[in-house]
Amino acid sequence: MSFRYTRRRFMATTAASAAALSLPAGLLAQANSPLQTLRATRRTLDINGQAATVFGLENAAGRQGLILNPGERFKVRLENALDIETIIHWHGQIPPNDQDGVPGAPMPALRPGETRDYDFSPLAGTHWMHSHFPVQEMQLLAAPLIVRSPEDVSQDRQEVVLILQDFSFTSPDELMANIDHGPGHGAMDHGAMDHASGAGMAGGMMSRMTGGDHGDMQGMSRMGAMPGMQGMEMDLNDIDFDAYLANDRTLSDPEVVRVERGGRVRLRIINAAAATVFWIDTGSIEGRLVAVDGHAIVPRSGRRFGFAMGQRLDLELDLPAEEGAWPILALREGERERTGIILASPSGEVARVAELSDEAASAFDYDLAQESSLRARASLPRRDAASREMVMLGGTMSPYRWTINDRTWGEHTPIQARSGERVEMMFHNMSMMAHPMHLHGHVFQVVGIGGRNIGMQRIDGAMRDTVHIPPMSMVTIAFDAGEAARWMLHCHHMPHLITGMMTELVVTT
Repeated sequence: MSFRYTRRRFMATTAASAAALSLPAGLLAQANSPLQTLRATRRTLDINGQAATVFGLENAAGRQGLILNPGERFKVRLENALDIETIIHWHGQIPPNDQDGVPGAPMPALRPGETRDYDFSPLAGTHWMHSHFPVQEMQLLAAPLIVRSPEDVSQDRQEVVLILQDFSFTSPDELMANIDHGPGHGAMDHGAMDHASGAGMAGGMMSRMTGGDHGDMQGMSRMGAMPGMQGMEMDLNDIDFDAYLANDRTLSDPEVVRVERGGRVRLRIINAAAATVFWIDTGSIEGRLVAVDGHAIVPRSGRRFGFAMGQRLDLELDLPAEEGAWPILALREGERERTGIILASPSGEVARVAELSDEAASAFDYDLAQESSLRARASLPRRDAASREMVMLGGTMSPYRWTINDRTWGEHTPIQARSGERVEMMFHNMSMMAHPMHLHGHVFQVVGIGGRNIGMQRIDGAMRDTVHIPPMSMVTIAFDAGEAARWMLHCHHMPHLITGMMTELVVTT
């Protein structure tokens, strides 16, 4: 499922690209914008020797996802080839609100066999697309959405897309039923937004496991002590999945990407997991982190970078001049499991990589060291905030309930803003789990970092659409409110979203 662009392929398209780029912007968009097709469908994967039926987003060539060239509009016909309703959100893009892909806000989900057309000017970068029914995303209804820039075309480098997902042979209904929901917990509103429908979830997923014993819960993972917080523990993983996938494969049969000796590779990496934070380990090759969530940052060198669900990393690698093979591994936060792909020269010998590392990976960015080190290449223009909002993130493992401003979806109080005004929003996480918070329809900048014995630090941080908020921490973002409409704001941890961790930003004129 890797999408690769070699130097030879670049050269073959250079003349056509140069001619197209000389056109006026309007004509350029028309000239490069054929109607693309996507089908939400079922497919079968071989996962460690066992057949697994999952969902997928299939393009006209029968592959997963889309790659758009510079100047090309997002002009897509989506077909629902499933036997259940679905709808697709274009994560990281800013479409007109009625094309955002949230059921009932304002467009309904697509019925089986129904098609719908989308047409908007996309943002360049590494993005992705996924169902906005959380249980469908847990069944792999997601795919890459890559929008290439003129700079991408001009660079002499090979592009490799890596999408990471977690997978269970157990249905989402059963996984959720085996996470404790204490008595009196209200589920999400299945009428207005139907976020948990589409897979028979309205009854079983909210049921409380008999006995409520965390030691017997399927999928509950160990907790880690929080540095500097005596007697308190954070829960890193509340579901143990059966497999962790890199481009639909595990390390028992990884994808091997052939690369040129001494060449340069741009890795576009997407964390499309339902509930797993990963570290990306480049091994013997030092990488340069050059973009997050599709937006350029001041390059940062290293061999290990982390990211949460919904986030993306772009890494540049300069390959050794000799023959060889170089694993690019994704390490599960707090555990020994790992997945990944292998970059190998034309004659490089590929050795087997174990699916378990020798030791557990550490917790990701509990002190916000990585986030606080990132700097945007192009920041928001300086201006005073017209409004400032505090967004409290809360919840508990038992009962399993996750909230924004102490409310779940359906009981929520919308956040208000006026179109065009600068908004600052401080996320204050008072729970013992981290939350990757995603805002639809906007790109924001991280402007403040604080929590756990450190004061609020003002920074010109990364431009993002999804920000990781560790336990007992505060992160402030800034953005200019966009189209007057209802825009979702939610945690991208799917079990948290299923149990109601969502609100909305209501933008008015």
